[in-house]
Amino acid sequence: QVQLVESGGGLVQPGESLRLSCAASGSIFNINRMGWYRQAPGKEREPVATITRGDITDYADSVKGRFTISRGNTRNTLYLQMNSLKPEDTAVYYCWSKTWLDEFWGQGTLLTVSS
Repeated sequence: QVQLVESGGGLVQPGESLRLSCAASGSIFNINRMGWYRQAPGKEREPVATITRGDITDYADSVKGRFTISRGNTRNTLYLQMNSLKPEDTAVYYCWSKTWLDEFWGQGTLLTVSS
C-alpha cells in the first residue's frame, strides 16, 4: 500500500505561481511511476504530468513550458511547480502513484485561479 497526501493548493491570480507537494509513505520502494492528475468542475480527471523511477517526465500539452514535476531528495516527496497560471488550470489536483500491481491516489487539493 502507498499513502499519498497532497498540499499547497489555494487561490491565486492569473499569471502567478504555486507549488504543490505530495508526501508518499508506505511501500514507496514499489513505485515505478508517479504523477499529478487534475479534475476541473464538470470534466473528467486528466493527467497533468508524470515522472518515472528513472526521472523521465511527461506533460500534458496544456501545461508544457509552464509546469514542472520533480522529486525531493529523499524521493518520497513529489512536487508540481506551476507558473503562469491560467483560470483554466482551476481544478482539484491529485497525486498518483503506480506500482507493478496497483495504483494509488491522494485525496486531492483544490487550486483556484481567479482574479
